[in-house]
Amino acid sequence: MAACVLRRGLLSALNKYNKNNSLRAFSFEYSDRHDTHRLRSLCAVCSLKTQHSRFLSSRNRPEGKVLETVGVFESLKQHGKYETGQLFLHSVFGYRGIVLFPWHARLYDRDVTPPAPESKPDGPGSPGSKEVKGKTHTYYQVLIDTRDCPHISQRSQTEAVTFLANHDDSRALYAIPGLDYVSHEDILPYNSSDQIPIQHELFERFLQYSPSKDSSSCPETPPFTARDTLRAWQEKNHPWLELSDVHRETTENIRVTVIPFYMGMREAQNSHVYWWRYCIRLENLGEEVVQLRERHWRIFSLSGTLETVRGRGVVGREPVLSKEQPAFQYSSHVSLQAPSGHMWGTFRMERPDGSHYDVRIPPFSLESNKDDKAPPAGYSW
Repeated sequence: MAACVLRRGLLSALNKYNKNNSLRAFSFEYSDRHDTHRLRSLCAVCSLKTQHSRFLSSRNRPEGKVLETVGVFESLKQHGKYETGQLFLHSVFGYRGIVLFPWHARLYDRDVTPPAPESKPDGPGSPGSKEVKGKTHTYYQVLIDTRDCPHISQRSQTEAVTFLANHDDSRALYAIPGLDYVSHEDILPYNSSDQIPIQHELFERFLQYSPSKDSSSCPETPPFTARDTLRAWQEKNHPWLELSDVHRETTENIRVTVIPFYMGMREAQNSHVYWWRYCIRLENLGEEVVQLRERHWRIFSLSGTLETVRGRGVVGREPVLSKEQPAFQYSSHVSLQAPSGHMWGTFRMERPDGSHYDVRIPPFSLESNKDDKAPPAGYSW
């Protein structure tokens, strides 16, 4: 939670410091009778550390608080991309992670693109919408430190990457825990002298510590390099991992970002069933506390069908978005009996006074790969 509270101030502080004035990264751990929390505090100078102590004391500082050094912050990359092996803190969810490899996506941001002279509908039954041009944006495939997973599970799913199982059950899925996609602006880079700074079962299989890359002589170069197993895994699973399109729209200070992924095709009852997963992030950019109460989806298939889906909350939850915890992220799945389609819809939000309003989910395409190979049968080395 502290990572959310202090995020804007920390980003401002990071921008003011260059690589000659590195920031130290700390993590707080504490617990009480009712909950267990991790507060990750990013401290630039002693005054910030004192402010954080006052923050804890204002909540009747519980027993068992631990201040643990994580590493030393590096300067943010305003241009270019982070390399494989870059350690980072997530600026919104606060977890520790490490970059595996980048993806170059097309970002369709409906908040910044002016309306086209003529609007085009996204499909039968969908609302008319402005033409949106995509721009290139960098995302990263990352590993999440398993020590942080329990502390972010209420705000972000840690099993966001799923695959179709390679057997007769056309609906069976399997997940890779602690694998995530992170936007470039959500990366807060740091370095560490620890040779195994991230705890994850895939860390030592995918990455290796390279003593020749001395961070003291070249602080911008991560001391971790990709093993052959990571390169082979990336090449083998590329069609099912690839992030190509990102869609974003804001309604009354609630920003919704959608990332669809094609998962593959299965045969079921003499027909083809195409599968996609989609990752959605909601973020409250304003001051007012709101709660997600309902979802309303419209799903159009190239076969000509239009399906409406309504329900309470998302993935069994009705998340509250506040200034202290502004974001919620989850993944879900959809299948069609056609190689392409469209989805759009709304989330119904509730204000503290009980009033409601709808937040638009930006329309997005469901496209299958032209070269439709069989989905992978688990991850092997």
